Amino acid sequence: MSFPCHRPGQVAGLLQLLLLTLATFPKAFLLLTPPWSTTFKGEKVTLTCKDHHSLAQGYISWYYNGDFLKKGPETIQINKSGRYSCKTQRSSLSDPVHVEFLSDWLILQASHPVFEGDDVDLRCRGKKEKDINEKIYYRNNKVIRRDYNSEVVRLHSVSRDNSKYHCTTSRESFWIRREEISKPLKIQVQELFPHPVLRASSSQPIEGSPVSLKCETWLPPLRSHIQLQFRFFREDKVLGSGWIDSPEFQILTMWNEDSGSYWCQAKAVTPNIIKKSLGSQIHVQRIPVSDVNLEIQSPGGQLIEGKDLVLICSVAKGTGTVTFSWHREGTERRLGRKVQRALSAELQIAAVRGQDAGRYYCSADNLYGPILSKRIRVTLRSPVSRPVLTVRAPRARAVVGDVVELRCETQSGSPPILYRFYHEDVTLGSSSAPSGGGVSFNLSLTTEHSGNYSCEANNSLGAQHSEAVPLRVTVPVSRPVLTFNPARAQVVVGDLLELRCEAQRGSPPILYWFNHEDVILGNTSAPFGGGASFNLSLTTEHSGNYSCGADNGLGVQRSYMVTLNLTGLSTNKVIHITVGIIGWLLSMLGLAATASLVSHFRTQRKSGGLRATGTPSYSPKEHREPSRSGPSNTDPHRPIHSEPAALMELQPVYSNVSPGHDNLVYSQIWSSHHTKENPAPSPKTHQKDEEPAIIYSEVKKAHPDDHEGQAHEDAAENYENLPCAPLALDR
Repeated sequence: MSFPCHRPGQVAGLLQLLLLTLATFPKAFLLLTPPWSTTFKGEKVTLTCKDHHSLAQGYISWYYNGDFLKKGPETIQINKSGRYSCKTQRSSLSDPVHVEFLSDWLILQASHPVFEGDDVDLRCRGKKEKDINEKIYYRNNKVIRRDYNSEVVRLHSVSRDNSKYHCTTSRESFWIRREEISKPLKIQVQELFPHPVLRASSSQPIEGSPVSLKCETWLPPLRSHIQLQFRFFREDKVLGSGWIDSPEFQILTMWNEDSGSYWCQAKAVTPNIIKKSLGSQIHVQRIPVSDVNLEIQSPGGQLIEGKDLVLICSVAKGTGTVTFSWHREGTERRLGRKVQRALSAELQIAAVRGQDAGRYYCSADNLYGPILSKRIRVTLRSPVSRPVLTVRAPRARAVVGDVVELRCETQSGSPPILYRFYHEDVTLGSSSAPSGGGVSFNLSLTTEHSGNYSCEANNSLGAQHSEAVPLRVTVPVSRPVLTFNPARAQVVVGDLLELRCEAQRGSPPILYWFNHEDVILGNTSAPFGGGASFNLSLTTEHSGNYSCGADNGLGVQRSYMVTLNLTGLSTNKVIHITVGIIGWLLSMLGLAATASLVSHFRTQRKSGGLRATGTPSYSPKEHREPSRSGPSNTDPHRPIHSEPAALMELQPVYSNVSPGHDNLVYSQIWSSHHTKENPAPSPKTHQKDEEPAIIYSEVKKAHPDDHEGQAHEDAAENYENLPCAPLALDR
């Protein structure tokens, strides 16, 4: 069988660890019955072995003067002086108790057990108490108490020292006074708690890891009510805030410089007993840095020009204080440096620009030499600038049917760039520029394409819109249509004719002109579109072909020819002139008869005859008034002729005539009525069967020699109805 070989230092360390392990078991303790460590010879003392548990398990090991005595129950009786101790299976060896059996006449007894800081009872006892008068107690040969009546004397808060106590008394024996002295006694004061032992969770922790310290000690069960406090040290420096109630202390992170000797103190609050542990060495192990890595962090995951750049340098392994530094190729000066106890550090570069692009790396060092990271390339992305939209047409004015090019381009921005084209708020289409630059969109124009155009550029860093560009699509004029108003095939001289020219399509303004044969009559403009008119007062030269033209700058369009037939005087006018001449002749022939009738009517009026009322009388014959307003509004496809008198009713018309008499004024009145019979179509029938009924009324004049009262006669009396020959009515 082979055994592993250990170096002497290792063996010593193992032995020390074993001893500490054994020492840390709670001690057993002995109880005496009666509770005095000194007694008279012949008396018996019962020893009881106890540990921290309520019941001792198994046999108790008993020792006498340091030698093993026997294994037995927890209680034994003794009658021999010596040092007794015991040990249970769950405890370490108890403190020895020195029990003395004396044959002296006077003995000094001390109570047992006694712990540090306890009060102790001393009893000075003689074989015959009745013979004792006074008891004197001494410590180190100095009187500390005189007592006559008390059985015991109490000493307060004793400590573990080398003080010796004895007592004296005087007694009478055979009428002789004798002085008795007890044997010196050393009070057996047990430890209230043993010196603490400091335990660390690791004596060689890895740098950066936590360590737990524990200050181990214990109180005997008989003194478990006493409160203990603890304090921890590294070398001579107190850790934490000082005294604490817990026997454990946590060091969250151990660094290389934290290596050293650690120890602790334990203190009983009452009584004030302080004990310290031995020092325990802790050596912190440092791990060199390895696997240095550099990464880029930017808002939104993209490195944008004008934003902040964050460079993170990290190590996979490494402890202690690490020095981080950042560098860019081509630059001797480092970008930044940080020293901290961490596995990573970051450097922020504010508002990066184009010149900040390049290859970056970092280094890390924790006293074992710098370790470099791999190099990474940093490229910047810039948001697009505001794009510019241009419209390229094949001519100065965009015309329906033309193909125009919409060109959208931004001056700056990282590719790829997505462009969108808009007409008003409607998307026309989109196109991408993978390598940057601009894009085009072709549009075949219709009449609906007039309006405002814009475009948008976006490279995922924010969209930018161009300014609106207006586009007016011009529509060439269509062939115009020429119309006449009145719409008749034949018109007569003197009529006012409206020439209307209109193109159904065409962007304004439109220029119209009117042609008679090849002669331009005039022109006019329609600034808002629509048609235009030209008025023409007809003469005999205006017969012929008419046309019009339209132009809005995109080409001339001409209408079809329209023929105008122009005639002389109308039939109605001829009839009216003939009737007027005949009337004038008849009036001249009946002038004498008229004067006679006038005189006759005047005579009748004055004599109370017929009274002039101003109401016209009508001849049974009808008269037709010729048109005064120019051409008749009849069907243009029928020939123009005079209409029968039976179709018209002329309202009374009055015209003043003067037959030559200076003092008379006549008023001509006529009227023509409708007849229910169909009129004859021929104008000759009208002349044969109908004659106008004409009535003249005389209007009196006042003479200078007339009586003033006669000048103010009723106006109704100033008229007389006179028959008269027809007169010309066209004047």
